This record gives sequence, C-alpha cells and structure tokens, in this order.
Amino acid sequence: MDTAKRLDGIGEYYFSQKLREIETLNNAGKKIINLGIGSPDLAPHPEVIRVLQDEASKPTTHAYQSYKGSPVLRGAVSDWYRRWYSVSLDPATEILPLLGSKEGIMHICMTYLNPGDRVLVPDPGYPTYTSAVKLAGGKPVPYKLTEKNNYEPAFTKLDKKMKKVKLMFVNYPQMPTGKLPSDGLFVKLVAFAKKHNILLVHDNPYSFILNEQPKSMLSVDGAKDHVLELNSLSKSHNMAGWRIGMLCGAANRINEVIRFKSNMDSGMFLPLQLAAAKALQLGREWHDELNAIYRGRREKVYELLDLLGCRYSADQAGLFVWAAIPPEYKDGYVLSDEVLYKAGVFLTPGGIFGDAGKKYIRVSLCAPVQRFEEAISRIGSMLASSTALSLQTTTL
Repeated sequence: MDTAKRLDGIGEYYFSQKLREIETLNNAGKKIINLGIGSPDLAPHPEVIRVLQDEASKPTTHAYQSYKGSPVLRGAVSDWYRRWYSVSLDPATEILPLLGSKEGIMHICMTYLNPGDRVLVPDPGYPTYTSAVKLAGGKPVPYKLTEKNNYEPAFTKLDKKMKKVKLMFVNYPQMPTGKLPSDGLFVKLVAFAKKHNILLVHDNPYSFILNEQPKSMLSVDGAKDHVLELNSLSKSHNMAGWRIGMLCGAANRINEVIRFKSNMDSGMFLPLQLAAAKALQLGREWHDELNAIYRGRREKVYELLDLLGCRYSADQAGLFVWAAIPPEYKDGYVLSDEVLYKAGVFLTPGGIFGDAGKKYIRVSLCAPVQRFEEAISRIGSMLASSTALSLQTTTL
C-alpha cells in the first residue's frame, strides 16, 4: 500500500527521530542529558491542577463539548488579551480554543490553501510551518532572517516574491533565535499584509518567557483585517502536555477555520478548558517567579556556550538560547553530534530550522540548574580529553 502523495517530501519530525535515538543511548546506559526540546519541566500552578481535579470528578463534565469551546474559556482568553496585550476580542466570535496551537497551524493551511498557493515561511523558523503548508498542497517560500537584519524580514526583497502568495507566517518573540520584535515591526508587517492582500499568521507562544513587555500583533490598528494570531498555554503556564491553545482574529476568519476544524475533532475536555481559564487568571507574580527560575538557568547555558566557544546575544526571549557555533565546525549538526556522543549531552542543531540556521545551535532552558552543571562538567571533560589527545598527537 503506497502512502498518499501529500506525504512526499515530508519526513518524520526531527525530534521524533532524535528522541528514539536518545532512548536507545539511554537503554545502553549512556544517561543522556537532553537540552534540546522546549518542554517545560516545571508544574502548572497548584490552583490550576486543583480546578482540573475538581471538575474531572463531576459526572456532568465528560460529554462532548462545543466546537467553539467553553464560553468560560473564551471569556478568560478575552480578559487575558485585554489585560496583557491591550487587545479587545469578542469572546463569542473572535476566539477559537485549540488542542494546542500546533493544530491551528495545520487548520489554517487546510482552510485557506489551494494546490500551488505560495506561503512565506521564516528561515530559521518552526519546521511545522513548512510541513503544514506542504501537507495542505501549498508551496513554502522561505524568507531569510539574519543577524545582520536583526532577524526581521527584508521587506524590499519580499516584495519581489509575492506572486501567488496567500499566507505569511511570522513569530515574535522569534523561535529559534529568541529575537524580540523591534518597535514598529508589527506595524510594518500589518502594512505589508495589507499592501499585498495576504493573510498574516502570527504565532505568539513565547511572549511571557523572559520578556517584560508581552505584545500581540492584533494591537496594531486594523490588524484584524489581515492577521490571525495563535497563542498557547504550553510555555507561559507550564501546560505543554495539556494541549491548550487559541486562535484569535476577526469573526469571519474564525468561522472559516471552524468549517475545517469542526470536521477534525469534537471539542476539548471541559475540565481542561476550565483549568485553562483559571491559568489565564494568574497575575504577574506567576510570570515573575517563572522567569526568575529561567534567568538562573540561562546563566548556566551561557557558561556552557562559553565553554564550547559559541557566540550569542544576551538579548533573547523565550525558552531557548540561540548561539553561533565556532568556525572550526562545519555546521551545528557536527557540533551537536560531537557533544551527544562524546559528552552525553544533546543540543539542537540549528539546521533543523532552515538553511539559515546551519551555523547555529539551540539550547533549551527546560532543565534544573543541576542538570546544566552536570552538562557543563561533561563537556569540560570532553574538551579536556580532546586537548590532551591533540597534545599527545603533536608530541608524537
């Protein structure tokens, strides 16, 4: 039985493959320290867990739910956007809860793309953008984000790529680079979308991590005419496995996506929605406590990267640190494999995020300080052994 042609050119997700390899190494007794994946290792707020437990114990909360999500959750999302982003959203018509924002990426592509439609995707950027475009029959058109350009689109170059372009994916704070949006960037992006009459999809799951000023692209005047924004509780509230996200935008856009989504699932477990609503009510103290932990971890990541001779910016947001590799390495894959096999530490090669990321690596902050200290110790031993071997070879 042959697979569908839509899977041609679609490989298994990199981390899915790599986790199996790491599991094999662990089974062989290697005890790999995984600093690659951004899956929060800290728990959600205790009150959020309590709401889930209490609601799940009720016999009335186990039925199918509305395809548009619980009014309680939609109301909480609306209040959250008003409080943190100064954005007004109608909870009845402009918010669609998702089973994680990743499914929203696929739903948007399936809702709007016809075979051959072109979609601008960031390079480096989240690999799912490209995969979802291909699965929907569209053609991904990478646009380079570089250090020289502060990881922002080169609009004059993009103007020449707009034939048959229907969508554009953007993501700030940017993943994997951690780049925060500069003042005026969102205004420029919305103006660009209006100029070319395209739909701008802003993926916004990192705005609360190591960032004092969360921003939404929907705060730009007139943005709803051309912008759909994805958001998520995975990173901001330590709820990655809960699969709770949201799509926000104009009512007509939300209804268009529902036409597809309602044929793919039957709503989200109500206790999850009610617990998510509780999470969205948490105040600044929650984010401050979380970010204090991440700052301590980030200092250790800097120490690890200094040891490897990597170059990085201290002005990054999100759950990762993006770093340029030393010139003696061909690419990030080589450095990543060397550290994995010789030191038992996994760091993500930047090349999985696009050609523009080949000379970089990405390190996750999702591990206790003690794990980073152990990783630093292992890498230090690896480098010391390499130096000793090099000296021995030179002497001989």
